[in-house]
Amino acid sequence: MKTIYIAAGCFWGVQEYYKRLKGVVETEVGYANGDSANPKYEDLKHHTASHAETVKVVYDEKTIALEKILEHFLRIVDPYSVDRQGGDVGHQYRTGVYYVDKADGKKIKEYFAVISNSEKFAVELLPLRNFYTAEEYHQNYLTANPHGYCHINFSLIKPNEKK
Repeated sequence: MKTIYIAAGCFWGVQEYYKRLKGVVETEVGYANGDSANPKYEDLKHHTASHAETVKVVYDEKTIALEKILEHFLRIVDPYSVDRQGGDVGHQYRTGVYYVDKADGKKIKEYFAVISNSEKFAVELLPLRNFYTAEEYHQNYLTANPHGYCHINFSLIKPNEKK
């Protein structure tokens, strides 16, 4: 199993999107690459912590390749938008792909170098510095609240890509 961390705006929809993909075996929402330990949602909301809302994605690389994970990322974000996705605005909604494996970091940077032909490309491509699990009520939020807010279009998942 491999792990990658995806920041793509509000983590509720990002988690729901990725957990529907064939080959993704586990997801968890949390706060990544910020400047303080153990942040809470309120800290991000009130700008006292600098973390990105992020989804930990554990996947079986024999079923879904890292490049496919990245392709899905680009389906659900505007990679040129700074600190904003959908109706969510703020530094915690920035986009990023955070890796734990240096070899993955190289692949990620090569993948995005091909498509990011602009200096305005706003996706952070960084090693994971930290990740703190979000409060329980945020975990699998859209499963518990199927009519909750979400900026992601789930129909972007093709039938052959679904679990």
